[in-house]
Amino acid sequence: MRYALSDIPFIKRLLRSRWPQWNLTATLLLFFVLAIIAGLVGTPAGNRNFGIVFVWIVWWALLILLLVPFAGRLWCGVCPIPAPGEWLQRRALVQPRPGGKLYTLGVKWPRALRNIWLQNAGFLGVALFSIIILTTPSATALVLLGFVIVAVGASLVFERRTFCRYLCPVGGFIGLYSQVAPIELRVKDAAVCASHTDKTCYTGSDDGYGCPWLLFPGGLTNNTTCGLCTECLKTCTRDNIAIFVRQPGADLLKTTGRKLDEAYKGLIMLACAFIYSAVLSGPWGALKETAAAVGTPGWFAYAGIFLALNLAILPGLFWLAVRSGRWISKPASTTMRALFADYAAVLIPLGLTAWVAFTLSFALINFSYAWPVLSDPLGWGWNLLGTAGLKWTPYIPGFVPALQIPVLLIGLTAAIGLALRTTRQHGQSPWAAAPVAAFCTAATVGLLGLYLA
Repeated sequence: MRYALSDIPFIKRLLRSRWPQWNLTATLLLFFVLAIIAGLVGTPAGNRNFGIVFVWIVWWALLILLLVPFAGRLWCGVCPIPAPGEWLQRRALVQPRPGGKLYTLGVKWPRALRNIWLQNAGFLGVALFSIIILTTPSATALVLLGFVIVAVGASLVFERRTFCRYLCPVGGFIGLYSQVAPIELRVKDAAVCASHTDKTCYTGSDDGYGCPWLLFPGGLTNNTTCGLCTECLKTCTRDNIAIFVRQPGADLLKTTGRKLDEAYKGLIMLACAFIYSAVLSGPWGALKETAAAVGTPGWFAYAGIFLALNLAILPGLFWLAVRSGRWISKPASTTMRALFADYAAVLIPLGLTAWVAFTLSFALINFSYAWPVLSDPLGWGWNLLGTAGLKWTPYIPGFVPALQIPVLLIGLTAAIGLALRTTRQHGQSPWAAAPVAAFCTAATVGLLGLYLA
């Protein structure tokens, strides 16, 4: 069952108008610019710097705890990073030019790279240096500035939002986990799309632009690649596109036909959840110091272990689990590669809840840094809102494990359920899910051990 949320008159008017979305994106861009300025010229103390506190504590907490689980790719629809490049590409800020012509070289993205492998590599690169980025304001500023420069360059060279679709490291994991969200953008009636020869939702019209994400809405079957920019709602002349409220995790119910790049994204995100939990929330101060000592022999050892865990150890263990299940009950006609990718659906609820559990501890312990930074964003001794004197106070630290345990158990339960569903869709015995279920259980126990240590 699903309900067309965007058919409510007020919400339909809100989505068809360009001003609400533009105002929100422009406001977020101001915060984004302030974060870069604070990183470059503000205090080097991370816990007093707007760039560190509002990007890696406030924004991250909102993204992982609220936006991704409940609104999918809503952030991508208002993200300020691609906005300057898109405005240049369109030569317009709000209302589209007649005909929706884009000013770009229009180079098509290479077919071999039309996947999320580059997003996987980008996320790994950021994650490897994350301790520096998360604690050093200038590093955060340079990373954010780098994202904008690449996004603007991509907009001027390639067609539409190529940066968002194929390059953005953040977009990669948001797309992966957006499959859990209880909302989706889909067509109301596929037959209407089939009979509509103009396809204005993809080609554009005087009312707006063709899908910035290079998608044909009539072919959408999951949330992974739709950026919820709602451009297609504005250009569809048949009123055949809507945002629906649906069963949470509906995209995960079809576990066949998945791709290897998405499987590796799930493994990378799970491995990084372990590493972040150990380094940032664990009791081993020496580990955190080593991860931050870039260029030292200890850091190179850390980097080697980090990459091995992401690219070899965890994928190898998961491959072994899937291979063992295949030995227990061989599917009729499925290659090991396809089976590996399909069983990786279990990594989506498992990984998302791992990140939620980590973020609960990280955000609740550090969120109170936001109040003084609101009054003194650069750490220059200002007191704009009268909150500069508020002291750091961890929120409900003793209650955090009581929140993490059920969250992780929900992820484990959903993962095991998906493993069993995958066996049915491949014609295997339910016992074939046992090794994958064991893998998921071991991951959950390992995370619980980190949080309860």
